[in-house]
Amino acid sequence: MPTYDYECTKCGHVFEAFQSMTDKPLKSCPQCKGKIKRLIGAGAGIIFKGSGFYATDYKRPAKSTKAQADAAVQSCPKQKEGCRGCSKQSE
Repeated sequence: MPTYDYECTKCGHVFEAFQSMTDKPLKSCPQCKGKIKRLIGAGAGIIFKGSGFYATDYKRPAKSTKAQADAAVQSCPKQKEGCRGCSKQSE
């Protein structure tokens, strides 16, 4: 639920109220029962939690090309015959 800020035009009391977006604005001050006005708020801010937004949420782990080449050599069926790996045959 959004938080709305109100200010009393009679006594100057400023307060917050948690209201649904469909609720009607409040009309009287809780201290003096005077007329109040709803203030324009800044809205909700973005809160980033954790050690890093990009590093933990979207970044894929980097794979080294040497590790990929080693994996290709190990999986090559002709490795014993001197094959350099299936990924290297096109050279």
